[in-house]
Amino acid sequence: MNIENWDEIRTAFQVAKMGTVSGAAQVLGVHHATVIRHIDSLEQTLGVKLFQRHARGYTSTEAGTDLLKVAQATDDQFSQLVNRIKGRGEDVSGELIVTSLPGISRMIAPILADFQTLHPHVIVRYLTGERVFRLEYGEAHVAIRTGAAPQEPDNVVQPFVEQKFGLFVHQSYIDRFGMPAPEDLLTQMRFVGFDDLAHRAPTMRWLSENVTPEQVSFRVSTLEATIEAVMAGAGAGFISYEFAARDENIIQILPDDAEWTAPNWIVTHVDLHRTPKVQAFLSYLKERSKEWSFD
Repeated sequence: MNIENWDEIRTAFQVAKMGTVSGAAQVLGVHHATVIRHIDSLEQTLGVKLFQRHARGYTSTEAGTDLLKVAQATDDQFSQLVNRIKGRGEDVSGELIVTSLPGISRMIAPILADFQTLHPHVIVRYLTGERVFRLEYGEAHVAIRTGAAPQEPDNVVQPFVEQKFGLFVHQSYIDRFGMPAPEDLLTQMRFVGFDDLAHRAPTMRWLSENVTPEQVSFRVSTLEATIEAVMAGAGAGFISYEFAARDENIIQILPDDAEWTAPNWIVTHVDLHRTPKVQAFLSYLKERSKEWSFD
């Protein structure tokens, strides 16, 4: 295989995606005869059939499927490279891809919306979830990560705000089940926790070390669901002080513990860190975050 085969592989990839020669030809902007010639040439080079031909179109063989998995990965990497190249532009425009855990989206989304108002040619892509996006592949321009400081090479890591969490219960829980005596709190209280009892979050480590699994009687998969469950009176759970301050019926049941503070980090790739778009957003994010209160 050599560089000349890449056009043929790209053609095969589109035939597999579209299922027909005509569909692939339209996507690639070539004549259908070119598509057929590329497929025939590639199969001759490899010495195997990549597709089964039938009246309705083309279906990948096992060998074709193996080749096309590599083509898919290559196509994805080229797309990610394009994102990185676009991020090097000299103006504040185009896509701005920011990632974070869902738990802070309520604070990040308004900042992104206001930043877009200041820079109307920016297209915001705000991606939340547990997955760690790979900045070196251009999957994001800015990542806001929680927990231990990220260690990936070629990333610029800056400390961001710290979120302070406490153990709270809603008055509706007390009305329903009563409040245990202080000395019985950790043995008689019901708790809300993550479904994965071995979750790496410091608050879950504390729960697993101080209460029995049976006491974590209401289990969820996200911080947002934890808040909703505590608010519904399902049990005591860890929520941020910032949120707890909004409702006088949310009651703190244990004193502060430094282990329950979650550090956040701003992470950018070294190739994009100094670009005007990323620098403009970082400056705006840091300035706006000064308005936040976690105590």
